[in-house]
Amino acid sequence: MVKDFTANQGSAIRGLAAVGASLATAAAVIVGAVLAVFAAATVAVIAVMGSALLAFAALAMRARRKVRARHSDIIEARHVGGHHWVAYGWNERR
Repeated sequence: MVKDFTANQGSAIRGLAAVGASLATAAAVIVGAVLAVFAAATVAVIAVMGSALLAFAALAMRARRKVRARHSDIIEARHVGGHHWVAYGWNERR
């Protein structure tokens, strides 16, 4: 019987191709994992910045509600024409 070696032609190249494909797959998985981590970090940073913005807005609204003008410090001014104004109440203490 004569053995036919033609069936095994290219088996070394096929093995090398399989190793290359495995390395490429591993690299793709690692790159995908790194991109997923960056995407998650981006979402987390946006969430933190958004919550900080809402907190500052709440503080501003609270401060706006608490501020009240004291009537003793307010003076009245009336425009009497041209560049002339007359102020009332600047010398009175209530």
